[in-house]
Amino acid sequence: MAAERIRAAQELVHKTNNGIIVSSTTMFTGIIEEVGRITGIRQAGENRRITIDAPQSARELKTGDSVAVSGVCLTALAIKSGSFSADLAPETWARTSFSQLKEGALVNLELPMKADGRFGGHIVQGHVDGVGRVLALERIADSENWWLTIELPPEVAKYTVHKGSICIEGISLTVARIAGAKGKENRCEIAIIPHTVEATNLNSLQPGAPVNLEADLIAKYVEKMMRPDQGRSTITLQRLAEEGF
Repeated sequence: MAAERIRAAQELVHKTNNGIIVSSTTMFTGIIEEVGRITGIRQAGENRRITIDAPQSARELKTGDSVAVSGVCLTALAIKSGSFSADLAPETWARTSFSQLKEGALVNLELPMKADGRFGGHIVQGHVDGVGRVLALERIADSENWWLTIELPPEVAKYTVHKGSICIEGISLTVARIAGAKGKENRCEIAIIPHTVEATNLNSLQPGAPVNLEADLIAKYVEKMMRPDQGRSTITLQRLAEEGF
């Protein structure tokens, strides 16, 4: 059943209305498997090469494999015992939080989902839609849980809804509140359990820190299907419901 759902999800999210493939079949779900540490950043031609200390991930990776690093899909290179490297193109460097990356920084790591794996979070491609900003990570009064408040750029805010999914630094999270001026809601608040704080890089982020954001992919396809200039789509609300979305 899990394998069938993954195949159906891949069919739904990797094709346009005309059936043209628009991305690879690599898929993540926003469930962080390891927190790595940046041990090197160096210029390599026009690219930058980052090296990540990550014993668990390094054991499973092969050269050329995809890996999500704080929500960015990268290609594993120079794999050694306990570490791996990845090259960042100028576009990736400029359009993600990596432009502020320093040696010693913690990053969230996830390997691609296997077809027979458990769909633990939501569909994540590893394609960053925008960079947000941490406004606060504060303990909830009389609780062991936390409130995470993120400032959203317009290109992500328009897809962010109450109780909807959002990927922050590669983590699949659920929006608890939307805030901001009416019609210009540009902040979201998310309730964070202790495990998520401990098992990700969230606790290392200070107010003002940039974070990689990926909006819910299904929302983008629904937006496209609703445009008046689009032809009839084979993806319907009934089809999405039947597949469990």
